[in-house]
Amino acid sequence: MTFSFIPGCAVGPNFHEPSPPQVSRYTYKKLPKKTTSVSVANAGKSQILNFNQPISKQWWYLFHSAVLNCLVQQGLRNNPTLEAAKKSLQVAQQTLRAQMGNLLLPAVDLNLSAERTRIVGLQYGVSSSANVFNIYNTQTQASYMLDLFGGNRRQVEFYQAQVDYKNYERLAAYLTLTSNITTTAITISSLEAQIKATLELIKTERDVLNIKKMQFKYGGVSQEEIEAQTTLLAQTIALLPPLQKTLAEENHSLAVLLGSLTSNTPLLHLKLSQLNLPARLPVSLPSQLVRQRPDILAAEALLHAMSAKIGVATGNLLPKITLNAYYGWVANSPASLFMAASNAWLIGSSLLQPLFHGGALIAERRAAIAEFQEYYFKYQNIVLQAFKEVADALRSIQLDAYAFKAEVGAEQSSKKFLATSMKRFKFGGENYLNVLIAQQKYLTNKINRIKAQASRYTDTVTLFQALGGGWWNNPAERHSKTTARRGVK
Repeated sequence: MTFSFIPGCAVGPNFHEPSPPQVSRYTYKKLPKKTTSVSVANAGKSQILNFNQPISKQWWYLFHSAVLNCLVQQGLRNNPTLEAAKKSLQVAQQTLRAQMGNLLLPAVDLNLSAERTRIVGLQYGVSSSANVFNIYNTQTQASYMLDLFGGNRRQVEFYQAQVDYKNYERLAAYLTLTSNITTTAITISSLEAQIKATLELIKTERDVLNIKKMQFKYGGVSQEEIEAQTTLLAQTIALLPPLQKTLAEENHSLAVLLGSLTSNTPLLHLKLSQLNLPARLPVSLPSQLVRQRPDILAAEALLHAMSAKIGVATGNLLPKITLNAYYGWVANSPASLFMAASNAWLIGSSLLQPLFHGGALIAERRAAIAEFQEYYFKYQNIVLQAFKEVADALRSIQLDAYAFKAEVGAEQSSKKFLATSMKRFKFGGENYLNVLIAQQKYLTNKINRIKAQASRYTDTVTLFQALGGGWWNNPAERHSKTTARRGVK
């Protein structure tokens, strides 16, 4: 990377962006271009993978839910974690400005003083009476360290990299927030649907138990069947409190994401049927991923900072030349302060060459080199994890589509069987117990279908998050990427 305000050569290595992995796909085996489909509105459509297509900066709009869009916008306005990340970036920007002023520019100060002093001659080994006099001083001082070898420029480069790191941390907070709000809303919708179906299932199983008790009274069933049905009902009832607990926790988590107190945030009521499953999924090329994921870019910024530290440690081994000057007036009265005889000035320089520090400076440079290597391996691990997350998301999208199709098939089959049982019961060809058992199977399959449907939505969110979320397609963010070091909002 080059920086316009750091001219000339500097000690230490020049940082270069690590090359992206030379691969053409994320998974070992080539993925199908589209997923399987099933004839169910919204969630049943096939999803097509469009490689090398741009990701929308507001990808959550692809779900076509006004409620979801409002939730995300509220979170972006009010979430304290995101605001803290913005302030952390401002701290890094102002620290960079301060260090640029301290390390690259001369320091000029104006010193004004007035003193009234009484001294005794005995203080200086002279026997005399005490003297009282005034001293007035007006002086301009300047100092500048010549950065002959670029050690100071490397120090500024270090702070520049810190600004980049904080900027990418802010983008990571933005991506995490939008993804978590979307995923939490989907989870709440799924839990509400599961609770509704579970309540229906409990009612059905209780009706089955009541009928079997009547049959047992007249010798139609055994005691074992009563106990089995009682156990089944108890097991189904036991499913309800954990679902209700999880729903409450998810609503509480959503309140925090929105930057609101749980007592002030109404419960979310969003049906899964109100969410549209995106039909076309833009997928970045593997070579582009390292320039899009905020966590990878943040790791690269830290690697850059460690590279600059090597230059700083190298510069500490070399001579340092400092220029000093002052110009002013010294007099014993204000009237004579600016007379020619009161004029005083100094021009000088000093050279500092480290000679012996017990090997400390050499050790610090070796430590900086080792630290750079440490962060390089950390960077590699983050890249590997990023590719894994994309691969996982792509495979989940493919396989969960098959799972959803299977669950829809089971639900539709049990629903037809239930309809047939009810029709036969209407005309006297079926007893009511069999109808309830058919309804029990249908509701069980319905709950499984709801879970599979929610998985399709969350898989899509996970893919957008794994690919970086499209922040680079926002003109304001592209501008912030180039101006963050200057503190431009």
